[in-house]
Amino acid sequence: MNNSVFSNKRTIYQPKINIDGLKIDCKQTMDGRVLLSKLPTDSIPLVFFDPQYRSILDKQAYGNEGKRQKRRAELPQMSYELIREFLKDITRILLPSGHLMLWIDKYMLCTCYNELLKDLNLKIVDMMTWNKQKMGMGYRTRRFGEYLLILQKPPIKAKGVWKLHNIPDVWDEKVCTINHTHSKPVELQKQLILATTNEDDLIVDPSAGSYSVLKATQSINRHFIGCDISEDINGIN
Repeated sequence: MNNSVFSNKRTIYQPKINIDGLKIDCKQTMDGRVLLSKLPTDSIPLVFFDPQYRSILDKQAYGNEGKRQKRRAELPQMSYELIREFLKDITRILLPSGHLMLWIDKYMLCTCYNELLKDLNLKIVDMMTWNKQKMGMGYRTRRFGEYLLILQKPPIKAKGVWKLHNIPDVWDEKVCTINHTHSKPVELQKQLILATTNEDDLIVDPSAGSYSVLKATQSINRHFIGCDISEDINGIN
């Protein structure tokens, strides 16, 4: 009898769902909360969420931010309460044993992530560090990394759910930030999609920004549904 917790096969499948009024595999302008409200409960195996945290931008108002940080500060910001609204609806739509990939900055990670996730039916099962290979701001140490919390909706398990076992917890990938200052690593997201979904599954990103998750799905036979609140979906969102 094999008691290993590891498996290269995913035995959880996404049900057929009705997504009337929503477009797949493309960019669309919409409030992410509206998109989430149109998705059925217990239907999505994987959600990526990259909130634009207001707190860190207020904290980093040094006065010498430079062009890139000023462009980032112009992005639509999310309050703590708004992020909580998103997280509650993401929890609702996730399949049992489904995953949320939550991007989080160092300030939030060190100060209030527990409060952010309070009373949600999600458990942190892992965390990754993304080495951006580009120096950022910082009062003391300069930021080279961002962090990804990997959360799972109960029942919590890996075998039959997580297919890949060679993803390092520190990921080196440089991205282009010319078109969007909040771009995320496509290759990392591709590996996470392969690990936690099956072919033809629908992946959700309600705050798509640069649409890096859409790019990640395009070459691996998955489908994307997501949006961004900005109408300028080709540039700064």
